[in-house]
Amino acid sequence: MKNIGVIYGGYSSEIIVSEKSKEGVMSFIDETRYNRYPILISHDKWCAVIDNQEFPIDKNDFSFTKDDKKVKIDFAYITIHGTPGEDGLLQGYLSMLNIPHSTCDVQAASISFNKFACNTYLKGFGVAVADSVLVRKGNSYNDKDIVEQLGLPCFVKPNAGGSSFGISKVKEASQLKSAIEKAFTESDEVIIEQFIGGTEVTCGLYKTKGKQEVFPVTEVVSKNEFFDFEAKYTASKVEEITPARIEDAARDRIQSISSLIYDILGCKGIVRIDYIISNNKIFLLEVNTTPGMTVTSFIPQQIEAAGLNIKNVFSEIIENELN
Repeated sequence: MKNIGVIYGGYSSEIIVSEKSKEGVMSFIDETRYNRYPILISHDKWCAVIDNQEFPIDKNDFSFTKDDKKVKIDFAYITIHGTPGEDGLLQGYLSMLNIPHSTCDVQAASISFNKFACNTYLKGFGVAVADSVLVRKGNSYNDKDIVEQLGLPCFVKPNAGGSSFGISKVKEASQLKSAIEKAFTESDEVIIEQFIGGTEVTCGLYKTKGKQEVFPVTEVVSKNEFFDFEAKYTASKVEEITPARIEDAARDRIQSISSLIYDILGCKGIVRIDYIISNNKIFLLEVNTTPGMTVTSFIPQQIEAAGLNIKNVFSEIIENELN
């Protein structure tokens, strides 16, 4: 059987989410077809974690030794949210070792991880996005000019981040500076986006050499001010409705746009794309190339709603890269 490394952890605050996704991915990979090994990548260590024992990773070939036997990883399922698993760094390392992996390659990962670059790039293909301003750490910015350009309320987010840490909804100009400083704790670049009111939805999909599957759309109703970290991971704070309560035409358009974005960026594996529908117009929020994979995350919900077997889906993704 092939050895599948489920790569989790990372170098950012997302590590706590990644640990939950690892548990999901381990359960979604067919144990009758593959050997599954959780592999932790953190600032402190790279190691396989088996029965609460740690086995250091040999970075020369991404292997580890257990019971005097060398275990080489045949396929890496990356479920790190944030750097280095979502921004292309890990993908580049694995590509140099000729180890196939579950996500898009370096360029697509790098572009999609940078919200401002990704949205600006896709805007050139006719995808509607919110107006935004980028601020880099160490560079000066003018609060009043930003508010004048984007209006209030507005959203302040780390430009490079995999989840919902460091995000603020700013309602008054006096709150902008502290919101930017908060976002800088997660990223050296901060994106400030125009607020667009409407219905928030998300759509997952994957493509292999032989087929494509675009999942049913999920509607997201947050009971918090917006869909923040607490709402994402606290069931009582959010209502997730699959399929979404939207018109068929809007659903079809969202699925079509998602498929187009997947191809434009050159994505691989399972991707989830978030939108907001406002006055019958569909605005892109962001592209997630390593979406959450806890048992209650959007993707497992959508796979179930599509009538698909999640272990078969994961096997298809693995086999598509191995063969």
